[in-house]
Amino acid sequence: MVITEVRIKLCEENNERLLAFCSVTFDNAFVVRDLKIIEGTKGVFVAMPSRKLTDRCQKCGCKNHLRARFCNACGVRMDETRATREIDGRAKLHADIAHPIHSGSREMVQSAVVKAFHEEKERSKLPGYVCRYDEFDFDDDIPVSYGAVVSEMGAKTARPHAGHPAPKAPHIATEAAKVRVDDFAAGIG
Repeated sequence: MVITEVRIKLCEENNERLLAFCSVTFDNAFVVRDLKIIEGTKGVFVAMPSRKLTDRCQKCGCKNHLRARFCNACGVRMDETRATREIDGRAKLHADIAHPIHSGSREMVQSAVVKAFHEEKERSKLPGYVCRYDEFDFDDDIPVSYGAVVSEMGAKTARPHAGHPAPKAPHIATEAAKVRVDDFAAGIG
């Protein structure tokens, strides 16, 4: 597996620890977004994308973040010790969405991201700097299997963030999505 692209979105200078967000593309085929570059006590590190953990209110059953002190629905006071604890005693409030399985993978991702972060910081000092982080295509949600439908209509199916130009006519992707929905409704897909 090879990291083929890293995109960085620098944060404002007034953020204390959060330095940037980034996306990492593997083998020009798989993208992981919303990694965070954070200034830690031992230097810069990469935090994997995560979600806040929740539990349910004992009274009404509504989902609440583990840090919530009161239920969002009924207002009852929540037990503040309900979160599971890490070995060091800190409450576990987030769960990784995507993460490396072993330390070699983590080092590969971290070194590529930190290198790209420093390069982006240098680029940001140049006149006319424009962040490339948000240059993702509008039709990222159209599966590759529908590329033939889009191709028959005359559009290019390559993704711009993989180094290719965007399709020339945005209505073509919309039409392809409509064809896909109509085929599915008819029982063909």
